[in-house]
Amino acid sequence: METNKFTRFFEKFASKATQATGSSTAFLLALLTVIIWLITGPIFGYSDTWQLVINTGTTIITFLMVFLIQKSQNKDSLAMQIKLNELIAVNRKASNRLLNVEDLTEAELHALHQFFGVLAERAKAESNLSESHSIEEAEEIHEDKIEELEQRRQERKKSNLHQPRASKAKP
Repeated sequence: METNKFTRFFEKFASKATQATGSSTAFLLALLTVIIWLITGPIFGYSDTWQLVINTGTTIITFLMVFLIQKSQNKDSLAMQIKLNELIAVNRKASNRLLNVEDLTEAELHALHQFFGVLAERAKAESNLSESHSIEEAEEIHEDKIEELEQRRQERKKSNLHQPRASKAKP
């Protein structure tokens, strides 16, 4: 996917800015700014200009940060969806119909939520919460995957044996 210079610059800038503004240092710097502003109140007689300085500064920073945070959230959300899609795609027991489920309408998502809620209620009725079969099930699935991998290796080996070898061409 091609991106222009501004997009690449903004991507890097947004990433670094959200990392920096989410740090303890950034919080302490903001706190220090407010403390200095409060201390200067008596010096400037708590004037309208003194109040306007903090109001304007915080409004501008908040306005710009909304876009930076949204950019970062969009990227993180997309990365998470890709990771989840990968897990669904490779899990033989997972429904591929749930790939890109985030593209469904809100009504469709509520319907799926209710469906899974019914499944959760059934699971609660079948056993108590302290009981788990996930380890055993995971071991069975792992064994199935190992068997399937071995079968694929054997099939490749057989197909390689049956393919004629390319003769070396003389120049």
